Amino acid sequence: METRRVDYDVIVVGGGHAGCEAALAASRMGVRTLMITMNISTIAQMSCNPAIGGPAKGNLVREIDALGGEMGMAIDDAGIQFRMLNRSKGPAVWAPRAQADRLGYSVRMRCALESQEGLEIFQGMVSSVWAQGDSIGGVETSTGRRIACHTVILTCGTFLNGLTHIGLESFPAGRAGEFPAVGLTESLVDLGFEAGRLKTGTPPRIDGRSIDFSQTEIQNGDSDPQPFSYRTKSIRIEQLPVYLSYTSPETHLVLSSGLDRSPLYTGKIVGIGPRYCPSIEDKIVRFKDKEHHQVFLEPEGRQSREYYVNGFATSLPEDVQVRALRTIPGLGNVRITRLGYAIEYDFFPPTQLKSTLETKRIQNLYFAGQINGTSGYEEAAAQGLVAGVNAVLKIRREEPFLLDRSHGYIGVLIDDLVTKGTNEPYRLFTSRAEYRLLLRQDNADRRLMRYGYRFGLISNGQIATLEQKEKLISNLIQQCKKVKPAPEMINTILKKLKTTPLSSRQSLYQLLKRPQIHLVDFRTVKEVDRLLDHLGDLCKDVVEQVEIEIKYAGYFQRQMEQIERFRNLEQKCIPETIAYQTISTLSKEAREKLTKIRPISLGQAARISGVSPADISILAVLLEKGVTDKKVPRGTN
Repeated sequence: METRRVDYDVIVVGGGHAGCEAALAASRMGVRTLMITMNISTIAQMSCNPAIGGPAKGNLVREIDALGGEMGMAIDDAGIQFRMLNRSKGPAVWAPRAQADRLGYSVRMRCALESQEGLEIFQGMVSSVWAQGDSIGGVETSTGRRIACHTVILTCGTFLNGLTHIGLESFPAGRAGEFPAVGLTESLVDLGFEAGRLKTGTPPRIDGRSIDFSQTEIQNGDSDPQPFSYRTKSIRIEQLPVYLSYTSPETHLVLSSGLDRSPLYTGKIVGIGPRYCPSIEDKIVRFKDKEHHQVFLEPEGRQSREYYVNGFATSLPEDVQVRALRTIPGLGNVRITRLGYAIEYDFFPPTQLKSTLETKRIQNLYFAGQINGTSGYEEAAAQGLVAGVNAVLKIRREEPFLLDRSHGYIGVLIDDLVTKGTNEPYRLFTSRAEYRLLLRQDNADRRLMRYGYRFGLISNGQIATLEQKEKLISNLIQQCKKVKPAPEMINTILKKLKTTPLSSRQSLYQLLKRPQIHLVDFRTVKEVDRLLDHLGDLCKDVVEQVEIEIKYAGYFQRQMEQIERFRNLEQKCIPETIAYQTISTLSKEAREKLTKIRPISLGQAARISGVSPADISILAVLLEKGVTDKKVPRGTN
């Protein structure tokens, strides 16, 4: 550990979803941590939709929980509706999602922070950071207070020079009703960082008492809700419904009438918006052939009468927002409580980061969340957790925590950011993961919990439960191979399941390969009943894992072979100081991209846009020969 005098080991700037996970991880690992947030009352605020999870995002939350993060437990405690999406499809795309009590979630997370030993919270605005040589020195607040530290983690959300737009009116704000963060971008640019500009938006909120729910479709939660956290035993609450409605051609006409006053279409907004979550005005322009778009009316909380109009993000003028909403079935007399708006903000292209989320230019300075160009609470929280862990490991001079693409969605997220970069708000999808059949939401504990235990974020009790679960899974698979019920004992069951009866004995293992069959279907068979009883409280989880492993065994084997080839490239390390510009056999674009990204392995180099297979072959030959003695100073881009 460094010997210079500091006030804190880790300073986390920002109290959003990235900041919360970073601060909790660092303090739980035993270092003195300070979180500086502009408003303590809005810690873990859900700035956009009041929900956690969904495709790929739900996987992230499960992984965060398996590593010892807080988001899963917080949504289990503050959730008001839980659903497992895509159940009709394969387990690779099953996705837990929960509606949250917006205020309840924020309060729940704030309580976790305030009760955490070793963590202090301070309300203030960080206006700059300073460096000592090529390493971070500390932060300075808008009141002139300078705070020295070993490491800084910036999690600034949409606050960096934030500018909100409603129609042709615009005003500085990091979020509606909150000040922007001024000065920090300029401070970082002075240190040599490249900054960019992005845009996102949010829908209006409406008074639930002005909604005619009889004109909408009701969507209820699951009857047996599954928790996000492995530490939550069960979810037993009264769930609130969500309601579905649709826009109409009349809605689209009203929206079109306001495009001449749209900040998006008049050029007032210069930041690039999210491709996969467009505003409603963008939808009607880009998808002119569609007469209807879904609109979900989501409750903001258990005690609130306010509803979030999911699918209707807009920055159109107030009068257009009102008239357009009133053309939607159920909203004919609706009253808006908060207008929709767009927000532009600064970000820093994430190719300026290492895979630890430490910046390449300044040591011990980390970026996490929307400052890296991502969108979404879950993506931010995952980055915050990784940054917090790595900041502490760096202070301890221990090996960094690096998850590759074969280990988790967190690995996919970070590798995409630092290797490919982004020029639009990045959103994680299952399609971005090459090995998604192995990176399921149901096995996050088996993949990642031992890392969390190593960092001190997972308890002895949790790891003992995991080891017991692993043992039961292995034993049950072996028993399924041994148990071969007589055909007369199970053919009646097979006929009811509309699958082919047996003419000779078959093992449970072979029977479970059939998609229609589940182990509990044979509960009346004594041998099966004894197997299930032996599993105790872990029965449901163990059986689910066993069935998935048996049904998809062939697919798993093929993905494992793909991962083996992937890891062969990942294990071919590239010296950090290699001078790509001196390798004349590489293409000019490859030399530029490799110099900028500075990949740590041949595998990462192969994923850089503009680096061809021929360039990779040249690098592989040079690495094999050890021809990497031409070097540049450490940290040069």
